[in-house]
Amino acid sequence: MKKTKRFFLLAARFLLLVTTVWACANPGSGPNGGPYDETPPRLVAMHPGLGLTEAKARKVTLLFDELIKIENATEKVIVSPPQIETPEIKVSGRRITVELNDTLRPNTTYTIDFSDAIEDANEGNPLGQFTHYFSTGPRLDTMEVSGHVLLAENLEPVKGILVGLHSDTTDTAFTTRPFDRVARTDSRGYFSVKGVAPGTYRIYALKDMDGDFRYSRGEQLAFLKRTLTPSSFPDVRRDTLWRDTVSYDTILTVPFTHYLPDDIVLLSFTEKNTSRALLKSQRDVPEWFRLYFTAPSAHIPEIRGLNFDAREAFLQSRSKGNDTITYWLRDTLLMNLDTLSLTCTFEATDDSTGRPFLQTDTLQLAPRLTMGKRREQRAKELERWQKQREKRHKKGDFSDETPPVTFMKITGLTRKISPIQNQHFELEQPAMRFDTAAVSLSLAVNDSTWEPAPFRIEQNRYEPQKFTLMGEWRPGQKYRLRIDSAAITTYTGLFNKTVTQPFAIGNAEDYGALFLLLPDADSTTVVQLLTSDTKIVRQTAARNKRADFFYVSPGRYYLRAFSDRNGNGLCDPGNYAEGIQTEHVCYFPSSIDVRANWDIEQTWNLHALPLNRQKPAELQKQKEEKKKTTRNRNAERERNRR
Repeated sequence: MKKTKRFFLLAARFLLLVTTVWACANPGSGPNGGPYDETPPRLVAMHPGLGLTEAKARKVTLLFDELIKIENATEKVIVSPPQIETPEIKVSGRRITVELNDTLRPNTTYTIDFSDAIEDANEGNPLGQFTHYFSTGPRLDTMEVSGHVLLAENLEPVKGILVGLHSDTTDTAFTTRPFDRVARTDSRGYFSVKGVAPGTYRIYALKDMDGDFRYSRGEQLAFLKRTLTPSSFPDVRRDTLWRDTVSYDTILTVPFTHYLPDDIVLLSFTEKNTSRALLKSQRDVPEWFRLYFTAPSAHIPEIRGLNFDAREAFLQSRSKGNDTITYWLRDTLLMNLDTLSLTCTFEATDDSTGRPFLQTDTLQLAPRLTMGKRREQRAKELERWQKQREKRHKKGDFSDETPPVTFMKITGLTRKISPIQNQHFELEQPAMRFDTAAVSLSLAVNDSTWEPAPFRIEQNRYEPQKFTLMGEWRPGQKYRLRIDSAAITTYTGLFNKTVTQPFAIGNAEDYGALFLLLPDADSTTVVQLLTSDTKIVRQTAARNKRADFFYVSPGRYYLRAFSDRNGNGLCDPGNYAEGIQTEHVCYFPSSIDVRANWDIEQTWNLHALPLNRQKPAELQKQKEEKKKTTRNRNAERERNRR
């Protein structure tokens, strides 16, 4: 009997312990599925107090009525004025402490903007946007300056970039002094610089890679040349209280202080790298080697051979800015050298003065695959072919008696082009000889009759292995291009096999047309037709406030325009030292569907919308994060019970 009582006593204690642990592990709801905690954490104490003046303590303490956490403090919490020594942010139970390691400035308003980072630890209920502020002097500065930061080249919102104010309005402040006030952008590119004193300021954005709150070469930046003068006025807004998801209960008129300016748009960019050096050299195969430079230059490098004569030794293929140059070897004797020893004299940049000078580097270039190894590979291939031929002979098969030949490849030809396109093709290697008399173009008169058609072949100025075939194309025509065998021979002795490429010119009714009226365009405006933010289908300069696109394939398109001040057909970044902003970009705010055999005429006022509202949402890669709210799990549970 005593054993039985003892057993039940132990069992009762065990059940009590399990119940206690379960209740502690589920603080968000009651023991029988009680209501979830949907109340945001509440501040019960602060030191120093909110808005306190003459504050001296560098340690800020916030005490809440429940356990709390901070989400992604390093990105979301920002202290202003900026702190050179990173503040220490700690969370312990119901307490947040922020220790400022920099010496407090006199007569300065300090703000600690937590954004929406504070939540309760159990259910994740957000406190909402919260900023703690105090002053080390007798006055609080309460002005605010707000707006958006966008990537200049495509109006993409820039998340997490610093935005700073300087009361020193000279150009040198941005490069020599930390900001006076700072904020950080959210997922919309939105910022609000708080605690601003009355006065005149310059505003900047900075991707601060070295943490010194000032611009260094290579960092992403944005700037306005004009100054800002913060101001405010009393205003009201309408807040709606909803009864449910479809009907509202009350519309409240809420007074607030409206701070200006609140519509700043900063266009960020990274300056072109003008510091030039030899980045690397590359020689994958014996036929060529390639030099990469860190920046463009009009100067063409000079090559001097140390174990060969470099005069007339190469054919160059280079980018427009001479930052990537391929040297094709003309002589097979050079290709057989396992190592090319040479000097390269090129235009470099002095790091201390920024001025160009001629630098000479010595290079030893050995291919990964030498001519000797290549001959061995070909000998093995020939040996395999001979063995296969012997096997065929034993079976009485004498159909293939020609050893395998490696032909030069011709790529890029297509089977259909529009009436305003041309055929482009590329050789595997630059040609030593191109007999255009061995090339013919025929036009189909009917299904069985072909007649010669006029054409012209042009070689690319910078890349001699690339060619363009041009003709008198008409909609609906059919052509046949023929390049006879051995019409093209390269320096390595490769030649082409016969190429016969039929192709057609699209019918007019297969395409649509887009005619744009641009009332506020000028002579520098260039319009791009896009299928995505990185895929440019067509580009044309505006003429007489118009941009016309003929023979557009059916599909969904987007429009982007930019101001091409230097006429190079590119959207160039700005330059802070010279006070040059990036070339201005605009987007048509929606997509355009082009249909076959259909003309579209569209008026586009380039500046009708603010820049932060122009880019179509489907093109934006930086998506706006959802606003934090309570999860409303009690209502959800009640619905599920019904």
